[in-house]
Amino acid sequence: MNDRNCRFIVKIWDPEPIGKRAVAGEGAANVNASSHDRFASRFHDPFGRGRVIAVSPCAVGILFGLITVMCSQSGCRGIVKFGESRQTVAARRLSRQGLKAAREGDWMIAETLFSESLDVSDSNDAAHRGLADTLWQRGRRNDAIEHLKQAVQLSAGDPKHLQRLGRMYLELGRVDEAARQCEIALQSDREWAALWALWGDCENAQGRADSALAAYHRALSLQPDYPYVQLQAAEIYHRQQRHDRLLATLDRLNESSSSLMMNQTDGGIVPGRADLLRGLAMRELGRIEESNRYLVAAAQKNPADVTARLQLAAASIAGGDPVSAQGWLAQAMQVDPEAVAASGWVRSGIDTSELANNMIPSAMEDPTTAGRASAYGSASAYQLPADFEVPTSRSRMAVGPVESENR
Repeated sequence: MNDRNCRFIVKIWDPEPIGKRAVAGEGAANVNASSHDRFASRFHDPFGRGRVIAVSPCAVGILFGLITVMCSQSGCRGIVKFGESRQTVAARRLSRQGLKAAREGDWMIAETLFSESLDVSDSNDAAHRGLADTLWQRGRRNDAIEHLKQAVQLSAGDPKHLQRLGRMYLELGRVDEAARQCEIALQSDREWAALWALWGDCENAQGRADSALAAYHRALSLQPDYPYVQLQAAEIYHRQQRHDRLLATLDRLNESSSSLMMNQTDGGIVPGRADLLRGLAMRELGRIEESNRYLVAAAQKNPADVTARLQLAAASIAGGDPVSAQGWLAQAMQVDPEAVAASGWVRSGIDTSELANNMIPSAMEDPTTAGRASAYGSASAYQLPADFEVPTSRSRMAVGPVESENR
């Protein structure tokens, strides 16, 4: 081969040491050995086992031609990947826009953007999750669950998607399925407080209060400032009549951060719920003045509920102030006559129909204010029913387990 035609040098492995190779003669061996040593030192072959050969440009051309044919037959994967990347970028951009619209409460626009994102790339788990949350808000529960299940599959079981799917199941009353999703998620992530909150809700829904409390405590150990979990634990303490524990739990409640927790990760937080629970616990502990103050605050924070007002009416009757009781009952009648009737006041002989026709004070006003008593007429007929219990209100503010729709 002509040395001037050599343009490429390839180093290959020769398993036979240079010293053992057969040579035509001593001189040739010396020449070959010295030539090999020069090339070996040039290419940094410390073991002297390399052999250098020259490849002509023709061989390189043939090799390049073979690679070109193979690429044309199998398709250029680089171009395909580039195209997929552009689709992914476009899908993510639409998904982010949909998320922004959802945060602003524009559910119709959010649904359109998430759907367009999935039209571009159906493998975007974030778009499936966003569309699921949007459809859930619009009342299309079954469609929402299907999209969220796809998000779980595409993300290989992302605990965040599993937790949200479990929450959806729980709100529909499908407790076993909710618990199953939570169990799977906990196998991947046991350090996320929201998962333990969901597990506590599943246990609570099945009547296992002690197990629920253990889960809530685990959540609080991971995230001490967790208003939703603190309120859920306080609900259980109320049912167990552990009033000191209830107050100790709510004393650590940071209500200013409650709005941050009112999202799709957990159930909703009813306004004034903490004040109502505090008021009831303090009444049981004999702290009447503080109890009334918290019950008034609960009535102000949740004007659509009658529970705090009926409790205040009961406290007024017990304290010998039927005039104030009449005022609280008048407010309750204005808000929810059915809840007042169900609470037992009608069975005691009180004509609540007349209350609705009297002057009804604002829900933000305290009927114990001086000068207001004459507006309600005679209060001699008012008495606390013997079988009075905590009333059930259509606004779901009644003390006890939070219904599944509020989770």
